[in-house]
Amino acid sequence: MATIGVIGLGNWGTALANHLSQRGHNVLGWCREPEIAESINSQNKNPHYLPAVTLHPGLKATNNLEEASCREVVLLGFPSQFLSSMLPKIKPAPGAIVISIIKGLDAETLSTPLECAARHLPAGVKLAVLSGPSFARDVVVGKPCGLTAASKDEAVARQVAEVFASERMRVYLSNDTIGVEIGGVVKNVIALAAGVCDGLELGDSARAGLITRGLAEIMRLAKAMGAEMQTLSGLSGLGDLVMTASCDTSRNRTVGLRLGRGEKLEYILSTLGSIAEAVKTTPLVLALAAKHGVDMPISLQVSKLLKGESTPAETVENLLLRPIKREF
Repeated sequence: MATIGVIGLGNWGTALANHLSQRGHNVLGWCREPEIAESINSQNKNPHYLPAVTLHPGLKATNNLEEASCREVVLLGFPSQFLSSMLPKIKPAPGAIVISIIKGLDAETLSTPLECAARHLPAGVKLAVLSGPSFARDVVVGKPCGLTAASKDEAVARQVAEVFASERMRVYLSNDTIGVEIGGVVKNVIALAAGVCDGLELGDSARAGLITRGLAEIMRLAKAMGAEMQTLSGLSGLGDLVMTASCDTSRNRTVGLRLGRGEKLEYILSTLGSIAEAVKTTPLVLALAAKHGVDMPISLQVSKLLKGESTPAETVENLLLRPIKREF
């Protein structure tokens, strides 16, 4: 059993920390908030995230970043907006496995979390990403799910899979880290668009078409960045997209739903209770697409909607009135 540090105890970090503790690993989570660490250590509860769940008694928490990051396995679970500020402070042990569970981009460099980690973390650290269709509320109570563990070194991906895999969590291997990461990033943007579609009550057919064309956008960008197309048809691509774009548990879909129903973005974000990555990620995705010369019309319309340059109805109309073209 491994010693594991989980950097960030939001919904997803807490759920995975709990899962790993149930697997018998020695898990220490890090968070900024003293009240979260105290509550986890004394009551086995995270009062801010998944508060209704009693966590495994073996899971412990700390506000000392160095204490949590100098372990055999380190999970990066903080919001993507803190990549450039957090990574230089993390000091993993030599030869440690560092696993990103972050689905976003660095605003300064447009880099993925693993690309950022490669720049900021010590040489010799083994890097991997874990992604796939899995809601924190399902994982924390032990419902089944399937994930992909990716590393450029497949032996490292296998180590990650062995750490996480259980009778309730199936983990597949990949060496396509960029494909897995881009799938996890852009699906949030498409999920917000799908939410708008349903908020306007446009029907199941419209949602299905939007998700399918959204996947085409994700694949174009991933291919331009060197990913394998097969990756985007798997758990970390199509699987994560379908879940996030069609389930009301999704925060990004929820933002789109509420926009489609006429609510203002500022009010939605003030009452959401957690972070919807698409709001900050959409302009970064478009900048990345421009850098690689990739056309992403759905993402472009989502950006205009978020900036107040179009209404939800105009967003849909702009997509439907695009020039006729070949599907592939």
